[in-house]
Amino acid sequence: MSGTSTADRLPRLLTLVPYLLARPGIPIAEAAADFDITPRQLRRDLELLWMCGLPGYGPGDLVDLSFAGDTVTVIEDAGMRRPLRLTTAEAAALLVALRTLADAPGVVDTGAVRRATAKIERAVGDAGVAVDFDGPGRGEEEERATATVREALASGRALRILYYTAGRDAVSRRTIDPMRLLLAEGRGYLEAWCRRAEGVRLFRLDRVEEVEVLDEPSSPPSSAEPTDIAGGVFTARDDHRSAVLELGPDALWVAEYYPVEEVVAQQGPDGARARVVLRYADPAWLVRLVLGLGGSAHVVEPPELAAAVAERAAAALELVDQDGA
Repeated sequence: MSGTSTADRLPRLLTLVPYLLARPGIPIAEAAADFDITPRQLRRDLELLWMCGLPGYGPGDLVDLSFAGDTVTVIEDAGMRRPLRLTTAEAAALLVALRTLADAPGVVDTGAVRRATAKIERAVGDAGVAVDFDGPGRGEEEERATATVREALASGRALRILYYTAGRDAVSRRTIDPMRLLLAEGRGYLEAWCRRAEGVRLFRLDRVEEVEVLDEPSSPPSSAEPTDIAGGVFTARDDHRSAVLELGPDALWVAEYYPVEEVVAQQGPDGARARVVLRYADPAWLVRLVLGLGGSAHVVEPPELAAAVAERAAAALELVDQDGA
């Protein structure tokens, strides 16, 4: 790569100063290799940085560098010490591309791709306290919850939340010690120590129905470790079962709202459809979910679950007939 085009060079120049600040005395050849350019091109970039700085352009206003042999050190950063950060849109686009790459046949090291995905998700999540976490499609309740969570994180306070757990179709009130905001799989999450569960939990922000900052410090125990999301946010437990559902056009939202392991898009006479593999813990909950979709979804597997849905539907129709009579 020549790295001489303006589109390549400007982001590199903005990144160089914080990069060099973190690595005083780095060999120029090593820095050039990190940026995938030649040492000659890097020296040209450094010469240009010497003319960059703040208005006034006097001593202390311009970037100042020190060269010793084949090494370079930043003496004056002119306020350019903060590294570039991905916007939410850029991070989302990059994550979609990485996940597509991870699922593509022929990728040699899918583990490396998944580790890179997890790093970006963690980086964007950690920055979520300071950067724009509000994207298109976020409801007002989720935006308010996110703002309150940010307040608690900034002040180091505990939270009390009213939270909807989709897998159990239940609402619970919990006192939690917030740890960080995460952007994972295109959704906002709060990672926190749950005092009731006595463990680290991820709470989807769009499922937080109420949130209150408490007048007590957030104090997750020293044993609270960040969640490893390299394999995805949802981790199936031994007691989880799986079902194959076929979703019609009016039920496609299920694949976005509930944790699914596989989505196969299909095209039917009535429009787009999908076949999904959905993990669940409570069969009664899944029966209620399918019935509530009013014919827009049906169970393909397992057969006993399909039979349970049919039995409940028949019983409901019988009650309707009796009421009509």
